[in-house]
Amino acid sequence: MAADAVLSRIDDQLEPAIERLMAFLRIPSISTDPAHADACRQAADWLVNDLQGIGIAAERRDTPGRPMVVGHVPGEGPHLLFYGHYDVQPVDPLDQWRTDPFEPVLQDTAENGRVIRARGASDDKGQLMTFVEACRAWVEVHGRLPCRLTFFFEGEEESGSPSLVPFLRENAAELSADLALVCDTAMVAPGVPSIASQLRGMLKDDFTLHGPRIDLHSGHYGGPALNPLKEIARIIASFHDETGRVAVAGFYEGVEEVPDELLRQWQNSGFDEESYLGAVGLSRPHGEAGYSALVQQWARPTLEINGLWGGYQGAGSKTVIPAEAHCKFTCRLVGEMDPNAVRRRVRAHVEARLPQDARVTSGQ
Repeated sequence: MAADAVLSRIDDQLEPAIERLMAFLRIPSISTDPAHADACRQAADWLVNDLQGIGIAAERRDTPGRPMVVGHVPGEGPHLLFYGHYDVQPVDPLDQWRTDPFEPVLQDTAENGRVIRARGASDDKGQLMTFVEACRAWVEVHGRLPCRLTFFFEGEEESGSPSLVPFLRENAAELSADLALVCDTAMVAPGVPSIASQLRGMLKDDFTLHGPRIDLHSGHYGGPALNPLKEIARIIASFHDETGRVAVAGFYEGVEEVPDELLRQWQNSGFDEESYLGAVGLSRPHGEAGYSALVQQWARPTLEINGLWGGYQGAGSKTVIPAEAHCKFTCRLVGEMDPNAVRRRVRAHVEARLPQDARVTSGQ
């Protein structure tokens, strides 16, 4: 088979492939932080150079946000498009890292064998490079790729992809393909080849709860003053009921239950809930009661608190009642959920629970 020689070539050239990935991982391409805009451009240029090195006509396409990377291979037969993203999540809190997030290291582990420790090693630089390295090996063995291909890599996936839809619309003819492959998903279980056919959607939002006009000394105002941290904690606690269900009115509009036949297929997919949760130090699912971990992550919507802060954050103590408190949250969406309606409903839920003398503003 044509693929056998390619797979052998990949095995023979594993070490150089790892070195290329390590170089890619050293670029701190954090898309959400403007301070790393240059690093994002550097990552895009790195990809362009790497693709060009195996004969692919690639270029960086600048956008109002982070650049896109587009590469084309002419050919006969079906037109395949490979999608991935070169940007990564922020790395804070840094004190939780045991290695430098942008200085990748190889480690041997009892659970997973040999692994790479670095930001982006699995999401999504490592997965993206599996496509690139497979094409490199195919060219080295067969001289040319087997069909028409387009490589499409973006740099804003971790910050909501604000440039993606406008870019796709502007370049629809160029980027239209018979099949698009997304290299940013997971296997259902170790050793089980998996193709993800659909993903949950995403809504991001944040809000600030404002209280006193200025920060207050708790020796003078502790007791009579409204404390935004206390009030925001109360409101956030009201987002879910005691069963883990989202308690925002209308939140589940457009959500359908998974059909029994599909549930039976999922149950026989090889997914091991105990191992999946145990790998991150959990003993049971903590979402909606009555749904397995697999159903929760594949078919149920969520409202997750991603950031919560206010007041004094430094070492030691400062007896302050802060003037404001802040929250960032995301919702994973399924079925026919309307993201704009969900945003309005969550904001209305917050507004309805504001105490006297408090107000709320949203940043999105």
